[in-house]
Amino acid sequence: MKPPTPIPVALARCQDYHSDTLPETVRLLLRTISCRPGRGAKVLIKPNLLAPKPPDFLPCTHPLVVRAACQFFLESGARVFVGDSPSFGNGLKVSKKIGLHRALADLPVTLVNFDRPKLVPLSFPGGAVLISRQALEHDFILNLPKLKTHRMVRITGAVKNYFGCVTSVNKGVLHFLYGDRGYRFEKMIIELQQHLPPSMSLMDAVVAMQGRGPVDGEPFPLGLLAASPSAFALDTAIYQLLGLQPAQVPIWEESVRQCLAGVRPKEIYFPLEPPGSFDAQGFRVPARLQSLNFHPLRLIKSAFKRVWAALT
Repeated sequence: MKPPTPIPVALARCQDYHSDTLPETVRLLLRTISCRPGRGAKVLIKPNLLAPKPPDFLPCTHPLVVRAACQFFLESGARVFVGDSPSFGNGLKVSKKIGLHRALADLPVTLVNFDRPKLVPLSFPGGAVLISRQALEHDFILNLPKLKTHRMVRITGAVKNYFGCVTSVNKGVLHFLYGDRGYRFEKMIIELQQHLPPSMSLMDAVVAMQGRGPVDGEPFPLGLLAASPSAFALDTAIYQLLGLQPAQVPIWEESVRQCLAGVRPKEIYFPLEPPGSFDAQGFRVPARLQSLNFHPLRLIKSAFKRVWAALT
């Protein structure tokens, strides 16, 4: 039996978001993974806009990384859209608060808020998820995650970032329905990509989040941007770089259980920098995980937070 073709994970140094070399580094990464959607393609840039947490807005993909990605696709002749569905609030409002509107003001880019849900089935009995039509109605998605810890899944990267394509009000319901129920929540996260347009991933780990994520963590200057045609391969490479094992990361563990391509280090190669070029010593992840399940009281509390965030 012929072994699977190795999947590229391109790693590059970037010490500062305000560096003049950041746009060229993003171009290098995307060219290295053969990201070429074609002239006239309708491209969605999908950052993580979880929460506008001042002063550094650490929970979100940095606006200058988003800008550099937009420039790359505009130079390729694509039509570029930027959008996300935060767990709390409105994507357009979050983007204004973190300075994303300002960063993109001089570019012919359209910012969108994910709504108009479409019900799509999942593989397990009774499983279904509501995905925003704004996410579905594109030719290509550039998945633009922020590397950060998470108190319920320990750490999140490229695969989990697709959860932002689910309309916000439905995220808490999915936690209630599938959390802590035979890996159904993890299976739902993994299956989202099957229903979305073709995509590749570019990860912002210039300043990652450690400690108690995904909102209240602490900065960890990793100085890294990374890209891959496979979200699974990208996460595998980065989690290995951090010294983690699949048993510590539930989504990764379920991906390995399903034998998905790119979830084992031997299935990956590094065309640019090797992982050893980056120092992740001392990076802290949550020692214990909180329940994924939103019990009714927690679900109501979560709904109130979403309403409040939408109004402020």
